[in-house]
Amino acid sequence: MAKSRKTAQERKRWASVIAPLSSRMKIRGVSLTARILAVNVIVLALMAFSLLFLDNYRNQMLAERFKRARVEAEIAAAVMAQSPGSARPKVLATIGTHQQMRLRLYAPDGHLAADSFALAPPSFSLADPRSQPWTMKAARTLDRMMDAALLAPPVPRYDEPPPPANPKDAAGLWPEVMEARAQEGSTVRERYAPDRTPIINAATPLGTRGAVLLTTRPAPDVTQAVRDARQTLAIVVLAALLTTVFLSLFLARTIVQPLRVLMRAAVRVRLGRDRTVIVPRLPERGDEIGLMARAIADMTEALRQRIDGVEAFAADVAHEIKNPLASLRSALDTLDKVGDGDLRRQLHAIAAHDVQRIDRLVTEIAYASRIDAELSRTTFDVVDLLALATALAGERERRGVNRDCVVVVTHEGSTPPVVEGDAARLERVFENLIDNAVSFSPPGGTITVALANHGLYVSCDVTDEGPGIPASARERVFERFHSLRPAGEDFGSHSGLGLAIARTIIVAHDGQLHARDPLEGPPQNGRGARLVFELPSWHPAQVAS
Repeated sequence: MAKSRKTAQERKRWASVIAPLSSRMKIRGVSLTARILAVNVIVLALMAFSLLFLDNYRNQMLAERFKRARVEAEIAAAVMAQSPGSARPKVLATIGTHQQMRLRLYAPDGHLAADSFALAPPSFSLADPRSQPWTMKAARTLDRMMDAALLAPPVPRYDEPPPPANPKDAAGLWPEVMEARAQEGSTVRERYAPDRTPIINAATPLGTRGAVLLTTRPAPDVTQAVRDARQTLAIVVLAALLTTVFLSLFLARTIVQPLRVLMRAAVRVRLGRDRTVIVPRLPERGDEIGLMARAIADMTEALRQRIDGVEAFAADVAHEIKNPLASLRSALDTLDKVGDGDLRRQLHAIAAHDVQRIDRLVTEIAYASRIDAELSRTTFDVVDLLALATALAGERERRGVNRDCVVVVTHEGSTPPVVEGDAARLERVFENLIDNAVSFSPPGGTITVALANHGLYVSCDVTDEGPGIPASARERVFERFHSLRPAGEDFGSHSGLGLAIARTIIVAHDGQLHARDPLEGPPQNGRGARLVFELPSWHPAQVAS
C-alpha cells in the first residue's frame, strides 16, 4: 500500500514538473513546429495549385471546343444554304455521319424540318451510367466534388425532350435555337450527359429566312483528359504526402526524440532521484543537437562536481569548526572550576586563541564561498602584476609580517606583465602565495616572486627556501582544508584555505595554478616549494575589439 502511494506521488510530481515544461515548449518551440508544418503546407499549396491548374486546363479545352463547334455549325449552315431544298436532307445526313455529330434543321415556323439521326444511323451514342462499372461512378462523384470545391457554375443536364404537342414548338425546346434566331448569330451551350460527358450544342441561323441549324457533339475526350491529369496529379500528391510523412517522422526521430531524451534526463537530474543519471552525449550527432547534448552532459557533470564539492566543503567546515569549538567549550567548562590564577590565565588564552581560530576560519570560509559568485559579476580591468606585486611586497615589509624573510619581486623581459582581471582578487592570490612561502621558509630566507610576459600569457613563479612539497602532495595542497604545516608552527594559525582560494581566483581569470618542480641551482639548491600561476596576457588590441 505504501509503495503504491509512493508511486502515485512520484507520478504526480513528474506530471507537475513536465506539464509546465511542455507548456513552455509549445510556446517557445515555434521554430521547430514551423519547420514541420512548412513541409505539410508545401503539400497543401501543391494540391491547391493543382486544383486551379486542372480547372483552367478544362476551361481552356472547352473554350477550344466551343470555337470549333461554332465554326463547324457556321460552315454546315453555309453549305446547307448553298444546297437546293431537295438536297438538304442528304447533305445533313452526310455531314452528321462524317463529323460524328447530330444536326437538326428547324424551319422558320419552328418545326423540326430535318434530323441527321433520322436520316442516317446515329453517329454517336451516350452511355448509360447504370451499366458502367463502379470506377466510373467514383470518377463522376469525384468530378462533382471538384466542381463543388472550385465553385464551378452549374451545367444543365442534356436530355432529349419529348416531341411537343404542336410541331411548331419544337424549336422552343432548345434555348440556344431561340437565342440564335433572335440575335441572328451563332450560340454555343454546354450540357452534361447522364454520365457527365460534356455535350456541346451550337445553333446558327441558316440564311435570313428564320431557319436555324443546331449541331450536337459530345466531348468525352475533355472529361477523359481532365481525369487522366487528375490521376497523374493524385499520384504526385500521394508521393508528396508520403514524402511529407517520411520527413515528419525523420524530423521527429532526429530532432524531437533526442530532445525528449535530453529533457527526461534533465528532469531526472533536477529531481535528484538518481545521482548516476547519465545524460546522453549523442557522439554520433555532429549537428547542433549533438553539441547541445554534449554541452548539457558537461554541464550536468560540472553541476554534480559542484554539488559534491559543496557537500564535501560543508562536511569539512563542520569538521574544522568542531575542533576549536570543542577546545573552547573545554576551556570554558574548566574555567569556573580552577582557582589557580596562572591556570585561569592559560585557559583564558586558550579560549581567546580558539575564538581567533573560529573567526579566521569563518572569515576564510565566507570568502571562499562567495568568490565564484562575485567574480562572475565583476568587470575586469587592466592590471599590471609587477606594480601590484611590488606594492604588496613593500606593504608587507612595513607591516612586518614576513618573519624576517625577504620578498624579492623580479621581472624578466621588457614587456610588462599586464593582464585583465580584478586587482583586489589578484592581490589576494599574491598574499596567499607569499603567506604560504613565509610559513615554510627558515628565518632570513628569501622568497622570490618572478614575473614574465610570454606573449600569449603571463607567468608568476613564487619560490621559497623551505622543505618543498612532495611530488605526491603537489595537487592535494590545493584542496580545501588540506594542511601540510611545517613543524613547530602554532596549531590553528592557518585555515587550510589559502591555496584553494588562490587557485579558485586564478581559474576564474581563465588561468591555472600548479605546484611544480623546484628550480635547479643556487640559491635553492634543488630545495623549496615552487608555485606557478599563468594568466592570459592583455594586449591593447583587445580594447579596440
